[in-house]
Amino acid sequence: MLSLNNAIKLKAKAPLLLHSFTLPTTKITLAFRSVSTPLNETALSLNTTTPNTIPFLPSPFLSCRAAMTTAACVQVKEQIELTETEKKIFDRLLNTLRHFNLQTQLRVAGGWVRDKLLGKECYDIDIALDNMLGSEFVDKVQEYLSTTGEVAQGLAVIPSNPEQSKHLETARMRLFDLWIDFVNLRCEDYSENSRIPTMKFGTAEEDAYRRDLTINSLFYNINTNLVEDFTKRGLEDLKFGRIVTPLPPKATFLDDPLRVLRAIRFGARFDFTLDEELKKAAACDDVKTALAAKISRERIGTEIDLMISGNQPVKAIDYVCDLTLFWVVFSLPPKVEPAVSEECYRLSAAYLDAAWKLIQLIGCSNFDDEQRRLCLYSALFLPLRSAAYKDRKDKKIPVVNYIFRDSLKRKASDADTVMNIHKSLEKFLSLIPSLISNEDIQLTEVDWGREFDDVPFTSKLRVLTGFLLREIKDFWRVALLISTLLYPTGTECSQDIIDKHFQLDKRKNIFVSVNNAIVKLGISILFFLFICFMFNRCSISYSRSH
Repeated sequence: MLSLNNAIKLKAKAPLLLHSFTLPTTKITLAFRSVSTPLNETALSLNTTTPNTIPFLPSPFLSCRAAMTTAACVQVKEQIELTETEKKIFDRLLNTLRHFNLQTQLRVAGGWVRDKLLGKECYDIDIALDNMLGSEFVDKVQEYLSTTGEVAQGLAVIPSNPEQSKHLETARMRLFDLWIDFVNLRCEDYSENSRIPTMKFGTAEEDAYRRDLTINSLFYNINTNLVEDFTKRGLEDLKFGRIVTPLPPKATFLDDPLRVLRAIRFGARFDFTLDEELKKAAACDDVKTALAAKISRERIGTEIDLMISGNQPVKAIDYVCDLTLFWVVFSLPPKVEPAVSEECYRLSAAYLDAAWKLIQLIGCSNFDDEQRRLCLYSALFLPLRSAAYKDRKDKKIPVVNYIFRDSLKRKASDADTVMNIHKSLEKFLSLIPSLISNEDIQLTEVDWGREFDDVPFTSKLRVLTGFLLREIKDFWRVALLISTLLYPTGTECSQDIIDKHFQLDKRKNIFVSVNNAIVKLGISILFFLFICFMFNRCSISYSRSH
């Protein structure tokens, strides 16, 4: 296997530079768009909320010259345009260098550079130093600011913690209400059986090649106002919308398997194309084994949560499925009953896709970010809602609980909410016919957990709906949406339904009708809490009298 250090030594030394006021010296033409000028027919913007607006290379193996004749470009700016706040921050840092006569190169690294070139604002500024630790430089900045009468804010040093995948000491400082992180450029050596590398000072080139993707390996040199492309393809891959690793993908992923999920996340987020060699490496058994063995479940859970919370959750999970990583990420406990089919992940992906599209049809404004996130998780795990396993105490535990708390290490409240939504589905399905028809019809028999025989027939729909809303509270619209995916039978969807794309227009109409019926019933939180209070009082009185 080609090691990181040996691979870097094979590369040329001079980086591709993009001056802030000039085009690069290569033959790549970077598209430019004025902020005040609308896009014309040939200038394509990176709008991640509108699919199929960005053409990509038909093959990652095409030469650059051939690619440029067959594919349009992603909109990439000629220069990085600093905000007034960024100008003030960088000015203070450069003045610190001058004040102490420091021969230090200050480079903004990674995501900030990528996003600024794409014309997106980014408030996550990470600065890499070539010859000193971040804590040393922060002390110098603080000392300089004191000479000007300014007060440094929020100074902090976050020590390295390899056990938590924190390999470098990071110094933090708050300047003009933005947190700035300072680290030193680094070179990494990985041991064969550990994700924890040996860290040492490195060059900017070594640091660039040790990063996960070429589009994340760009630097903005504050000293020179240059964008530096040490891999010599970061700008090109950004321009043509490609997800590529700086070094051979299998070696890159085996050194740090978490990069597989990061590649998926960024590919989905920007609607970029995953390199074919990258996909082969990500799906190979060695990398899947390393991902399961070397990466903490917390880090895996964080990446998945960023995918689900992102702008292209379906595309991200489709990548996870296509690369046969689903059961690596969403690992199951032993002895699940009923047994879960190996192909179940396809059904999970289909439900996720249907839920995402239905949210768009209904209108995103009906769901806040948290509701949308847990709605997508509920859809993704819908085929697993009846599966369970027994823990060491022989207690029956839902598989969904295991996935959230053990596979993804997410907070317990997420698992509780999704399981409550799943538990409410049968009740919602029993109420939907009456709520749609707006008539007092016989309700399907469902175990509500208590008796409602004393409730008048004409009030039963209102009372049962009130109790159901009380159980799921702010997530009742989420439960309604998931219920519409199962309506009318309450059974798993068939291939025929999937082929017909769930007939989402009809399901949208069901959602709207039931939602309006519930609103028309006038059931508010206070109302059904009052019903519950009175019902409990009557039950207690009845018990005492008998």
